[in-house]
Order: sequence, then structure tokens, then C-alpha cells
Amino acid sequence: MTFAFRIGPYGVRLADSDAEVAACQALRHRCFFGGAGLDAEAYDALCDHLMVADGHGLVATCRVRRVTGAGLAQTYAGARYDLTRLMQFDRPLLEMGRFCIAPRAQDADVMRLMWGALAQMVARDGIGLLFGCTSFAGVDPAPYGAVFTRLATRHQAPGDWAPGVGSAETVALGQATKGGRAAMPPLLRSYLGMGGWVSDHAVVDREMQTLHVFTGLETDRVPPRRAAALKAMMA
Repeated sequence: MTFAFRIGPYGVRLADSDAEVAACQALRHRCFFGGAGLDAEAYDALCDHLMVADGHGLVATCRVRRVTGAGLAQTYAGARYDLTRLMQFDRPLLEMGRFCIAPRAQDADVMRLMWGALAQMVARDGIGLLFGCTSFAGVDPAPYGAVFTRLATRHQAPGDWAPGVGSAETVALGQATKGGRAAMPPLLRSYLGMGGWVSDHAVVDREMQTLHVFTGLETDRVPPRRAAALKAMMA
């Protein structure tokens, strides 16, 4: 797929070689672990890799994978959550993962380009649900007390689609200490602003030193004005 849209100095497209996938993995490693290296795992070979770049190189990436029905069990999120209910979803789903932005490019236009590319995939493949795991740095839920309380009270998944517990170590969002004031990740804010929802618990990931919260967005629930703005970007 060729993406024919840009914003300012940034352009978005899919990686089309092993070298470009390795560049995405290198950026992920710098963002998630610090320093040089490759954040590589078996899921990468099953995914497409979105790249946002400017004249100086790669500034953002995420991987995406189209799945249906029972295929959810073989996804990154499916290895961490019980997605039995979502297997009944009657349209294709698109998993987003390993989203990251280089520190030098903390620009809202980068996020807009990512959403524009995703909107093109949604339109092309008839995607009914975008999903993934939102990462919160660290494995201590205390700093995220206010955010987790808000998620637990305002943004819970519909009962028909709610993810169940699929990991040994979890944190119930509704039981998080309310004192923490850490900010909500920008990607999660975007999801919620378009009608997204989350699981009722976070998964503790000791290897990556993060807390993961399952996040879903039914494409039919995106507000018309937001949907129109994304379509205009693709024109």
C-alpha cells in the first residue's frame, strides 16, 4: 500500500524491506529500553510496519495486523487477555502495537499522520475495531491512580466485548490508589476522544517494565467530525 499524504515535513508509509523493519525495531528499542539495539519479536513477521519520517529519518512507528475471529488468540493482546467475547465480532479487526515517537519529534502532526494511515486501512479492509495494549511506564500503578480511576469509571468496555483476565499478574483499575497524577499517554487520549474503551485491569509486564491496558475503538463509534477530518487528510 502506498500512502499519498503528508503533513508539513512528515510523510507516512509502510516499511517495504527487512532493513526498514529493522529501523523500526531500532527506534522501538531506543524508545522502550534506551540505547542501541533491536526490539524484535516473533509477532513482527506477521505484521505490517507503519513508518513516519521527515528529512532526517524515522520519527515514529507502529505495527499493525488484520485479524478475524479466532485469530485474536494469536495476537500480542490475545496472549495477555482473554478475548473470547471479541471473537464473536462480525467484522475484521486491526491490532496496533509497539507505537512510539522519537523524543525529537513530539509533534501532534506525527499522531495525525498515523491516524490518517490507519483510517485508510480501515476503509480498505472494512475494519470494525481497532485494538491494542496501551503502555504505562513502570510496573507500579500508584503514579497512575487518577488515570486508572477515570478509566475504570468512564471508559469501560461494553459487556459484549469486555476482555477477560489472561495473565498471571494484573492490577484492577478500579482499585488503584487515587493519589497518582501521572499523565495519560497521548495515543490513549486519542482513542478515548474517538469513543474508545479499555479493559477493567492492567497486565504487569516485568520484561518491558510497563503496565498494559487493553484498548479498543469501534470504528462505527468515531464521531462524524473526526471521521471526516481523517478522510479529508487522505484526499
